[in-house]
Amino acid sequence: MAVPPIQRSPNAPSAGPSAGVRLPWLLDSVLGLLIIVALPLAIIAIPNTVSVVSGLLPDGFDKLALMRAHGLALPAMILTVPLAAVALRHVKVAHMLLGGLAVLALADAAGGFAGSTFLVAVLRVLHGVGAGLLIPATLVAAWERPMALRAIWTGMLAVSLLTAQALALWPLDDVDDWRVTLQPYPLLTGIALALAAVYFVVWLLQGQPPMPTPRAGESSRLLLASVPAVGIAVVAISTASEEWGAGLVILLAVLAIVALLVMAYFGSREGRTLAYVMVAVGIVLLPSLAQVTYVEMRGLGGPGLLGGPGTTGLWIPFLVAGLLALAAAVGVRLFAGSRWLVPLGLLAMVVGLSSVRVVVPAADGLVLVIPFTLLAAGAAVALTSALGQVGIGAALFGLALCFPGVLAGYLLATGVQLKMLRGVTVAQQLVDRFVGTLHLWSLIGGFLVVAVIVLAELLTRRAAPVVEASSADGESASSSEDLASSPGAEVAGEGSDAEAESWASGGDGSDRRRRHSGVDAVEVPVQPGAGDEDRPTGAIPRVSVSDPVSDFSGHGAAAARGERASGAGDARKGASRAADGAAGGDAAGMEGAAEDTGPVPPVPPQAQSPEDTTSP
Repeated sequence: MAVPPIQRSPNAPSAGPSAGVRLPWLLDSVLGLLIIVALPLAIIAIPNTVSVVSGLLPDGFDKLALMRAHGLALPAMILTVPLAAVALRHVKVAHMLLGGLAVLALADAAGGFAGSTFLVAVLRVLHGVGAGLLIPATLVAAWERPMALRAIWTGMLAVSLLTAQALALWPLDDVDDWRVTLQPYPLLTGIALALAAVYFVVWLLQGQPPMPTPRAGESSRLLLASVPAVGIAVVAISTASEEWGAGLVILLAVLAIVALLVMAYFGSREGRTLAYVMVAVGIVLLPSLAQVTYVEMRGLGGPGLLGGPGTTGLWIPFLVAGLLALAAAVGVRLFAGSRWLVPLGLLAMVVGLSSVRVVVPAADGLVLVIPFTLLAAGAAVALTSALGQVGIGAALFGLALCFPGVLAGYLLATGVQLKMLRGVTVAQQLVDRFVGTLHLWSLIGGFLVVAVIVLAELLTRRAAPVVEASSADGESASSSEDLASSPGAEVAGEGSDAEAESWASGGDGSDRRRRHSGVDAVEVPVQPGAGDEDRPTGAIPRVSVSDPVSDFSGHGAAAARGERASGAGDARKGASRAADGAAGGDAAGMEGAAEDTGPVPPVPPQAQSPEDTTSP
């Protein structure tokens, strides 16, 4: 006899991100502060600023070799991010957060004792590894927490890419030791490490809430994403070492960008849009703002970071743009979910790049609020909207392509600079060419973002998500990867997208059952010849049924489950129809069997659940 599923008692605690967690607000508050502090700290490791303090280097230092060693942080980071994402299948997120910040703190502490180019190279690699551990760990930690935390993560990623160059240069103002470039914010590193320790303790006290992890197939994609990262890192190091010409550097940078776009296409269908957005934001945002920051420094006639008498420094437009970007990300996550926000955010970035050509260089920093806000808010909106449409595996895959995009953008900008500055010897002409290079780069970046918008629309229009789920508390649509990658939820088989389509359509010819919970649907294969009690349930959401007796008897069960009951009673006779009805869950088959074998006994009412006695 078919046994109806047990309805969960209304007195039982509800499932969700905070289920089983005491004082979830404490864990969320600490995690939010950790994201706000740790993400900028990780991105600050990217810029190579040792050339600014080259005059402070002692005799015997090879300045060019030191610059090459100082630039190893970004190649180390782009190689660490996908490997760290794969390692999260076996390493706890809290442990990785502590480990990443500990590596950064160690590199900062040892930076004060650096006395050789080799040691500088080692410390910069450690900076890149620590940052590469932190970035995916913070994303996974925020994934199944309240919606605002994921929006804070995307907003802080955009703000960090916007301000990284300025924040890396700020501690170098009026310094007397070049080693400051190796430890720009030691106090901030200590604060972040303390927050990570508090988060770890709270996480332990809360019973170690489980975190989502990528599946085996998604881990393979993440490892595949490291292939172009290795190639771009090798090209960048070779460019700095071999002193290649401008034309060759530009060609290699273009090939690197094409490789990243191709790799984005080979990700999961639902994650292609996010992958394209991550590549575009990485290529354009930080390389563009790095050039704007250098042009607006005092040495080139700009207001500088802090400003001067009668002028507004760059810190005000950076602050305003950062706050507006965070607000835009939270607003998109909480109140909007349209996929058209992705191209709108990218178009805002195009307008911001166009405004750079108009307002830069500026004698006063206040006017830079316009391009900074358009770039930061546009990136935050596009990232937040695209991230809300994918699962954790696709999110980590897109993240793995973002920072190779940053390095490819730096390569392309370097090639353009070499082309524009060739043969220039006069100081004023050098400044003019430098500004002209920025304007040309803004034009190139704008066309690149437009190309990404067109690619994303053309290549993802036919790729509808396999499963779209929206939680009752307003969570935006997410993919079936969210469900399958959640701890404790195991779906039979970890197939490809084609296999997922076969599941949805029943392409393998087997009988399949679909359970509905109002907002999400997960299909579970039925094993032929097995009874209801032997069938795998998989990751089936909780079903609320108003009347279990009436809903699971006769035609009411077929209507409630949306099963194909028509014609089943006429197609089978006698006891075989009863067996088929029991094996396939077909109510009409059960009715047909009743004609020959007698009436089917009614299902008894549901007994009282033990959870009814448990206070919520």
